[in-house]
Amino acid sequence: MEKRKKAFSVRHISETLRSMKEDTQFANDRLRWISNVKNFILSLFRLAIIIGICYVILGPVIGIISSSFFSDTDRYNPMVYLIPQDPTLERYKMAMKYLDYWKTMGGSLLYSLSLMIIQVLVCSMVGYGFARFNFPFKKLLFACVVVMIVIPTNTIMLPLYMTFSKFDVFGIIEAVTGSSVNLLGTPAPMFLMTFLGCGLRSGLYIYMFNQFFRGLPKEIEEAAFVDGAGTWYTYFRIMLVNAMPSVITVAIFSMVWQYNDTFYAKLFLISDNIVISKKISTIEASISNVEKILDPTILELFLDAGIVLIMIPIVLIYVALQKQFIEGVERSGIVG
Repeated sequence: MEKRKKAFSVRHISETLRSMKEDTQFANDRLRWISNVKNFILSLFRLAIIIGICYVILGPVIGIISSSFFSDTDRYNPMVYLIPQDPTLERYKMAMKYLDYWKTMGGSLLYSLSLMIIQVLVCSMVGYGFARFNFPFKKLLFACVVVMIVIPTNTIMLPLYMTFSKFDVFGIIEAVTGSSVNLLGTPAPMFLMTFLGCGLRSGLYIYMFNQFFRGLPKEIEEAAFVDGAGTWYTYFRIMLVNAMPSVITVAIFSMVWQYNDTFYAKLFLISDNIVISKKISTIEASISNVEKILDPTILELFLDAGIVLIMIPIVLIYVALQKQFIEGVERSGIVG
């Protein structure tokens, strides 16, 4: 009798343990299923946000590219939305003609590239100085750099215009020549501002280099100084080489913003043959006056073709340097 009771109790305990195990497995499966459902819903939500953002950003660009191939009949056909029924390259031919595309593009790229090289060198040196050296009024000067980022350029456009319309250095030029120099109508104001570290977005570039150099270990420089390297040798041959991701990021930013800049180009009356982004604003008027095309809807198609032609070099530069650009943004300290 006792043996039977013991066998029953053992069987009961084993069944209880088995049921508890099955309940635990069911609970784990339920939690796993709920987790998978949550991840799926979050993935769909992220996908919807990404698609929405891409549509907002790329929608107008796709529309411009599509419209640049429209013929006159496509433009007035209500059934045509993105894909033209009678595509034509006439818009591009006319846009290249009135933009004087190859000559103007060459001058614009040379202008932007020159400013970009100067800006990378100057801003990297200033950022390196703020990151590694102690000197009087360091915090005050770095606050001025921050002010350069914060203050809108529209607030200083009048002082800039007056400065370069009657350019003089402490009255020396007027004392020697008898009058000040008018630098408007030339790219000289942009080069002077860039050389002095206050060009287009220079404050942001100095901040980026400062953050990057602060993240590099000081042991690199100490080892170079022990080996007998001077400050300039250490900077150009060691620090600037290690900062290459940040250099590429600043170079791309500078190139794109200089290339697309119309504010300073109009303020300093720089020639349209040097700044193609400024010349595109007159293409509709030029075609209308010469070709006697008065329909603004058709003139807009020529403008779209000109915009596409202007975008091509920058898109190619970004695609070629995309990997280095993303790496430099992640390591420069402007995010996070």
